[in-house]
Amino acid sequence: MTNSMTAYAQAATETEIGELSCEIRGVNHRYLDIAPRMPEELRVYEGELRDAISARLTRGRIDCFVRLKESDSGSLVPNAELAGDLQELLTEMHALVPDMQPLRAIDVLHWPGMLQAKQIEPAVIKASLMQVLNSALDDLLSARAQEGAKLSGLIDERLTKMSGIIADIETFLPELETNYRARLDEKLAEIRDQLDAARLEQEMVIFLHKTDVAEELDRLRVHIEEVSAVLDKNEPSGRRLDFLMQELNREANTLGSKSQDPRLTRASVDMKVLIEQMREQVQNIE
Repeated sequence: MTNSMTAYAQAATETEIGELSCEIRGVNHRYLDIAPRMPEELRVYEGELRDAISARLTRGRIDCFVRLKESDSGSLVPNAELAGDLQELLTEMHALVPDMQPLRAIDVLHWPGMLQAKQIEPAVIKASLMQVLNSALDDLLSARAQEGAKLSGLIDERLTKMSGIIADIETFLPELETNYRARLDEKLAEIRDQLDAARLEQEMVIFLHKTDVAEELDRLRVHIEEVSAVLDKNEPSGRRLDFLMQELNREANTLGSKSQDPRLTRASVDMKVLIEQMREQVQNIE
């Protein structure tokens, strides 16, 4: 299965401290480059976040945005220890001043230090962060797989066209060889009597070998089959495919350099165009 490196996903969940959200964007990169952005109070978990992403992705520039929107209610809780001390103080004061007016609840809440931030166990925060991160990663991997399937289809189309070009070339290869021999005979006609017959045949063989493209066509077919096989593998294949694109391009160039016929030149150019189109798609593959 082919996966793209370009994708986007997001997820959010409600926690005891508020809404925790995660947004992940992936783009092309030669290696795996993780760039997390998160609130300072969650920065302590950056290592775990990087490990979780690395466990599921192998290539791409990954921008990971973690945001925390603290809830308006429930984020502050009474200071129980201070409330107890205040209760004891009020009891002592009431004994000294029986007619003293009791404090209202609002007065108690406004007492300095009475309200404090709600303390959440670090393990609970970490679990919530990993939950929302993995949810976003699930969607990201799904999006990468869908985009990868499209890329694979585009590459397969061009491989099919290349195979068609190779088949067309093979239909006129015998004609090319005959034409090569005829042209060589014409060039050597004037000096044929001056050359040894064995030497003449040897030169003919050397010339035909230099213009023979059967080997290049065989290698092109092998590389095309290998690209198809790599696309079907359930593993990261971008680097392997990039290498195969270089090999395909090398054979297409050699084919063009040996060309002694306009049809072969056009075929070489057409294949190089298809290879370049595939190379552009391969740059997006993990």
